Amino acid sequence: MPKILIIEDDNTFNNMLLHFLKRNDYTVVQTFTAKEAIEQLEFHSFDIILSDLRLPDQDGLSLLPILKERNIDTPFILMTAYADVKTAVKAMKMGAADYISKPFVPEEALLVLQKILSSGKKDFISRKKEKKEQPKSGFYWGNGIASIKLKKHIDLVAPTTLSVLITGENGTGKEVAAKTIHEKSNRCTGPFIAVDCGAIPKDIAGSEFFGHIKGSFTGAVNDKVGCFEAANGGTLFLDEIGNLSYENQVLLLRAIQERKIKKIGSNIEIDIDIRLLSATNENLKSAVENGSFREDLYHRLNEFSILIPSLRDRKEDLESFAYLFLEKAALQLEKDVTKISDEALQILFQYNWPGNLRELQNYIKRATLLSAENTIEASSLPEELTLSKYQENNFQFGLKDEAEKAAILNALSIAKGNKSRAAELLGVSRKTLYNKINQYKLT
Repeated sequence: MPKILIIEDDNTFNNMLLHFLKRNDYTVVQTFTAKEAIEQLEFHSFDIILSDLRLPDQDGLSLLPILKERNIDTPFILMTAYADVKTAVKAMKMGAADYISKPFVPEEALLVLQKILSSGKKDFISRKKEKKEQPKSGFYWGNGIASIKLKKHIDLVAPTTLSVLITGENGTGKEVAAKTIHEKSNRCTGPFIAVDCGAIPKDIAGSEFFGHIKGSFTGAVNDKVGCFEAANGGTLFLDEIGNLSYENQVLLLRAIQERKIKKIGSNIEIDIDIRLLSATNENLKSAVENGSFREDLYHRLNEFSILIPSLRDRKEDLESFAYLFLEKAALQLEKDVTKISDEALQILFQYNWPGNLRELQNYIKRATLLSAENTIEASSLPEELTLSKYQENNFQFGLKDEAEKAAILNALSIAKGNKSRAAELLGVSRKTLYNKINQYKLT
């Protein structure tokens, strides 16, 4: 059944469209703002986008350049009660497939939809038949044992209200997994707010979490909505939760327990209704044992846990990942590169991938740019992938001290002293790398 994305802020009209299209054998996803629509398009493919002109967060026409920028070529139909010749011409010039005037005759609307579908605009429909639907974000679930287990866990927990702790190495796709849980939940029409806890300074954490009112402290020149309030009715994703200071953990715990917040400078309590997801690449259980992470907060966050497997444990899906990233890179770079040579694939399979999917995506994009022909050859891959010494090292912490020191020094050498890059190669956070460097007194 053709799949249609509706973008309409009028709840009554949106529901009317939903029921009308379902009766006519269309699959429909409802959104009410441009932001919600963009989030849907990031994870799902559609046959047609049906958008109102006047949306609460931005003009419907302004979506067209955003879609073009993201290489989303889904046929776009504009709906407007303000339709006139100028609006229609402008929409068509910007790339819209057609437009419909509101209020419209249902039969006429169906004719417009059928015309777009039958025309196969930009061969969109035929391409969908040739390959399975995959997320626009570049995240591919895979068919290996580890990948299937991951997907089953996400499908199992997504419809529930449980708080989920997502663990895994850097670059494995923890935020993408969190977004997928949100998209598959009953809160999918609500906001998804992601916060990098490692980037929140201790002295402004209260403002970031709960917001403040104008004049409540020096520099508070305007009212601010905190992430808890912004996520109301939806999902709050706390990334790098292990990097929160102990003081900030106390603030967070109180809000989670009481489901009420107060903005800084205000005495008014605000009820919050959120689904809480969090992620870390650190061992929170060890952090609880050594006293750097609160046990009561850990149990609040970890009602259900999901481990994102490393790319090393998903080698059977590596070729599919590589081709997915190749397709994306070729579109972004406007290059006619469609293949990866057997020799290049062999090198990819031999490599240990400490940076996981993010590292693979970066290398494929670089190789796509360097490729003169339509095939990525071994010569287009960076030397890090071909250095035998680098391939033989197992960059996983938990090794004996001397091996661990050697792994750190080797990564720093390859990264030419760039600690952020070295941490990515090792598959650990910068904080962990700095601690290890200090522990071993490395320079």
